[in-house]
Amino acid sequence: MEKAVYHLVDVFTNRAFGGNQLAVFPDARDIPSELMQKIARELNLSETSFVLPPEGADSDFRLRIFTPAIELPMAGHPTVGTAFVLSRLGLIDPSGGARSVRFQEGVGIIRVGLEFPEGAPAIITMEQPLPIFSDPPLDRRRVASLLSIDEAGLDPGLPVEVVSCGVAFLYVPIKNLKTVRALKLRADLWEETLRDSEAPHVFAFTREVERHGSTVHSRMFAPAMGIAEDPATGAASGPLGCYLVKHGIAAAGESIISEQGMEMGRPSFIRIEISLEADKGFSGVRVGGECVYMGEGFLNL
Repeated sequence: MEKAVYHLVDVFTNRAFGGNQLAVFPDARDIPSELMQKIARELNLSETSFVLPPEGADSDFRLRIFTPAIELPMAGHPTVGTAFVLSRLGLIDPSGGARSVRFQEGVGIIRVGLEFPEGAPAIITMEQPLPIFSDPPLDRRRVASLLSIDEAGLDPGLPVEVVSCGVAFLYVPIKNLKTVRALKLRADLWEETLRDSEAPHVFAFTREVERHGSTVHSRMFAPAMGIAEDPATGAASGPLGCYLVKHGIAAAGESIISEQGMEMGRPSFIRIEISLEADKGFSGVRVGGECVYMGEGFLNL
């Protein structure tokens, strides 16, 4: 019987028991592929990541990421949290003032930077693919019904839209905090309308926020991933930033903060920065935040 060691970390938070939980297996070479999904289901966290040797010279590690239900081609908080754990274990080259790592994921090479400000927690920032925008599979009335609210609860000044920076999400702008707190995803309508769509994951947000300095207050529902609600969604935050810049809610180059997880008792704060080039459009998508190390354990396999 082999022992498979994993590390537990809270991602997109600077306090224990906040953010999004992640289990990282830093050496998954001896874990068969068919066991990875079973392990993720056993641990039952939003995601579990498995670190493998790279398959080419253009990456430092290969990263496989699983929710309790499916394997993902890319995800935000596992990428950020895995870089944090590998750095803590001394597996990322510490030379120079900053550190970086290249992960081979299902969407290609993901670059991650690690900054260590003096006297402050480390900040881990990942680059994401450039955005792809598309029309929603539902009209606004059906989207509102899906979230158990009236259409009047949607922000009238913003569209419902699908955006992907590797994983597609349906972005739903909500009028205010009171309404976003009342959202309940209707499983029956989701099964009927979104399960088999290009964007089965629903990301709702409002421009009203709880914490001073935040840009938007967010919630994310992903039953297709086996996640009823996610406390912090890095893969959705890059596209969110692109949506906000496209529609004039935020400016390229400025720090965008998405607060998420409040309704779940796991406050999360995700930093987003979007770059534009004149006449070329989006040129950079970066998502990051802080992490808290929670402990380690092992599984008998």
